[in-house]
Amino acid sequence: MIQSGMYQPLIEQLAKHLPSDATVLDVGCGEGSFLAAIDQLQPLKQAIGFDIAKEGVYAATEQPMQAFWCVADLTNLPFADQQFSTILNIFSPSHYQEFQRVLADDGMVLKVVPQSGYLKELRQAFYPDQPEKHHYSNERVVDKFMESMASVERQRVTYEFTIPEENRRDLLAMSPLEWQVAKEIKEALMEEPLRKITIDVELLKGNKRKRFQ
Repeated sequence: MIQSGMYQPLIEQLAKHLPSDATVLDVGCGEGSFLAAIDQLQPLKQAIGFDIAKEGVYAATEQPMQAFWCVADLTNLPFADQQFSTILNIFSPSHYQEFQRVLADDGMVLKVVPQSGYLKELRQAFYPDQPEKHHYSNERVVDKFMESMASVERQRVTYEFTIPEENRRDLLAMSPLEWQVAKEIKEALMEEPLRKITIDVELLKGNKRKRFQ
């Protein structure tokens, strides 16, 4: 779905924060699509992406960019102290003690957190009789970031995306929301897929704390 342009406004905002000499670690890189899209807008000096899932890392090696891809454990990163100027943490878990260790003293973390309207059309379609599932909060995640990082900046990125016809069924497969959805609802959405979707995220930027320098 990244190739469809669905996340392009978010990718553009992320790229704006990255200087040309950035050394970047993409945490939970998946298939590497976000990192590759950012590199197209802002070529990176050095890029490393890792994920716990081998299948995603194998797929990432096919991305059209110069990068090192590996399988690694978030809680025990196989990288040197102060190795990176930037950590990308997009829709993935965090381990701030390890982040502080591998960040340069002037380094930063860019974290993307879903907000209440994220993919709301999917939730409304999946759970038509459960309005409590139509919205949710990630304030705990945001609070943890603010406690762990210094000089935090917050930016809400919200927009509605018109899904290209050839990608409308792909949207159902990309969302973990669909795992517990009734079969008949999935089938109905495959017959009449969504045409628009809301992206509602918060982009958090935080610097390394001085006590770790």
